[in-house]
Amino acid sequence: MNATAGQGSRFGIESGMVVMEMGYDEDVDHELRDALADAAESDLVDEDTDEVVDAVLVWYREDDGDLFDVLADAIGPLAENGVVWLLTPKSGREGYVEPSEIAEAVPTAGLTSTSTISAGPDWSATRLVAPKASRGAKK
Repeated sequence: MNATAGQGSRFGIESGMVVMEMGYDEDVDHELRDALADAAESDLVDEDTDEVVDAVLVWYREDDGDLFDVLADAIGPLAENGVVWLLTPKSGREGYVEPSEIAEAVPTAGLTSTSTISAGPDWSATRLVAPKASRGAKK
């Protein structure tokens, strides 16, 4: 079994979910992308989708612009109980993002960080959700 085979369950991706991807570039973890698409049993949709999505994968590197703006774009199509997975290069990898940058941008975008996991050899994934108090307020 390869290292990403169980990633769908680790990311909470299940059959029938709509998963949007942002920040795709040639450096993404293709095995992880494939595992998550397999778990959803559909292709990942891009940021131009007009669908409501259950999860958003955001590939973000140090030079990818303002993280707040990226997260604000990610939550636009997100379902009420959806989740954003912020994927950043691990420490020592090109494009590494300082944890302080993430800690500052996440609450400013109206999200809460719940956990961080290893998402492969080069990427970490931080799970972001809307605080429970605001979930019912979003229309």
